[in-house]
Amino acid sequence: MHQHSLISRQPERGRTAWRNGVQAETIAEQALLSHGWQILLRRARTPAGEIDLVGLKNGQLSFIEVKKRTTYARAAESISERQRHRIMKAAECLLATHPEWIYDAVVFDVILVDETGVPRRIRNTFWQS
Repeated sequence: MHQHSLISRQPERGRTAWRNGVQAETIAEQALLSHGWQILLRRARTPAGEIDLVGLKNGQLSFIEVKKRTTYARAAESISERQRHRIMKAAECLLATHPEWIYDAVVFDVILVDETGVPRRIRNTFWQS
């Protein structure tokens, strides 16, 4: 019986994580819009993976990963090397499929959202080597 209760809670944890992720992405998007960003894509899916937000401001094209945790530190720690690599590959796919985008620079940003719902943008968080 104990094992059954663990199995039945697993899908609920997944749904809760998904809802929290969507909520954090909405918070991040609103913060960017309020600072003059144009949002080009939300939850952009590619064969290489998904990118939460793609934004443009002053010629800077930003591929943005959004993370929500109880603290900013925990949110920042949750981005693995594997995930960074996936985001960069997904960005390559999007650049190839959107030749209409006009930009001067490409950056990879992270927006961290803490448990109070306050977003914090970390600019140019990682680079493609």
